[in-house]
Amino acid sequence: IPHVTNEIKKFIKKDLNKEDFVICEIGGTVGDIESLPFLEAIRQLRNELGKNKTLFIHLTLVPFLSSANEFKTKPTQHSVKELLGLGIQPDLLLCRAEKKFKKNEKSKISLFCNISLDSVILIENAATIYEIPLKLNNQGLLKQLFKHFEIKNKKALNLKPWSDFLQKFNQLKSKVTVAIVGKYTNLSESYKSLNEALFHSGIYNNTKVEIKWVDSKKIEDIKKCEKELNECDGI
Repeated sequence: IPHVTNEIKKFIKKDLNKEDFVICEIGGTVGDIESLPFLEAIRQLRNELGKNKTLFIHLTLVPFLSSANEFKTKPTQHSVKELLGLGIQPDLLLCRAEKKFKKNEKSKISLFCNISLDSVILIENAATIYEIPLKLNNQGLLKQLFKHFEIKNKKALNLKPWSDFLQKFNQLKSKVTVAIVGKYTNLSESYKSLNEALFHSGIYNNTKVEIKWVDSKKIEDIKKCEKELNECDGI
């Protein structure tokens, strides 16, 4: 400091050309030594730009203990406490959870994290990632963003493309199997873009695409190759 933090702030602000918003994600866990310079840099940015031009969203996990039949809010409380110690007060809390929790858990998080009840946004598990924008809107996320930035939204929100996509996704008429042959098939994230391309192509064509992962190192001869790929519609 100030050399490292100045470079981070410079990187955040570079190449800007009248954009409405700049979204910066700081990965990892609060308290990790690697993320400290980045957290300090955004703390300084709020000081420089002002509260009405910056918004801190903190994502936390609210684990559910089935044996005790209760949600544990302590990890969220500790995480926010760590941030406060670094000079950052979250404006919005996104709480990841297995299922919906009741208002008393939400009130507890609000009380001990020093944040309004409306600013505690629940994100329960979804069947598909494309359902999340609708869930976030139903939880009032956009309402909170408009309020913070004093945006007077005159138009009705159009979330029809999302709902139409989900409706199509839930009513696929046919199915195909596509084999992906590669070296890193045990790590599906390695082929994430290919996976998503097949998924979207399938939706567009009213077809469910099932992916069969084939480890290229295990295919030693034609017989094994035929056995692995015989039932696939595409490779």
